[in-house]
Amino acid sequence: MNARRAITGIFTPVRQGINSLGHDPSKFQQMRGIRVKVRDGNLERALAMMQRLMQSSGIERMIKQEQTHHMKNSEKRILARKNLERKLRSQDHARKLQMILVKKVRGL
Repeated sequence: MNARRAITGIFTPVRQGINSLGHDPSKFQQMRGIRVKVRDGNLERALAMMQRLMQSSGIERMIKQEQTHHMKNSEKRILARKNLERKLRSQDHARKLQMILVKKVRGL
């Protein structure tokens, strides 16, 4: 009977909460997904929080990238142009911020 418990203990998943993980960052990486607590029975607020977390973590982008339908060449060109414009805006913004920081450091 003890051997049977040991065997089933190997195959049953261990459920651990966040508190039982401790402060080791490698153990936090093992937990995947997004968890949101529903407080005071306010489901709408919890859903809004989950949506914000999904957007900030990039899960939403990953889901959209895994589309199974065919994409026309014109759609691909439009997406490529939008991505390029976004990249250029980001680089321009970073360049402007860098110039501001350089001026502050030099005292101009």
